[in-house]
Amino acid sequence: MQEYQSLNHTKWDCKYHVVWIPKYRKKTLYGTIKKQLVPVIRELARQKECEIVEGRMVADHVHMVISIPPKYAVAQVIGFIKGKSAIWVARMCCRKRNFTGQNFWARGCCISTIGLDDETVREYVRRQEEGDKKLDQLKIFDEE
Repeated sequence: MQEYQSLNHTKWDCKYHVVWIPKYRKKTLYGTIKKQLVPVIRELARQKECEIVEGRMVADHVHMVISIPPKYAVAQVIGFIKGKSAIWVARMCCRKRNFTGQNFWARGCCISTIGLDDETVREYVRRQEEGDKKLDQLKIFDEE
């Protein structure tokens, strides 16, 4: 049976598959930023009473399955996460990189709802890093 969460007068199970990219699709999510940004994004989601069910950061985009209570608009939560994490990146990493102001993430994102069979989407998100590694291997062979 489906696990539902509760608010005062509501039982709910609202999960969304969300994808967004860094500005200009720069491949900046590897290394130190990736390791430090994951807990920041989790904490920002927790502040909005949301839970990141599954998530992956690959070289040039972020995939996540996030559970958002129905009292919040999805765009509001994602905008909050992107905005606050961009401020964090600007403060922590701006000195070394070419990021100006708080424009780390590109405008907009892709959001889709997840129905009762969320395991398929969660598996897709889990496999994102594998696909990214395969593309990197192909690029190595193309250069030779």
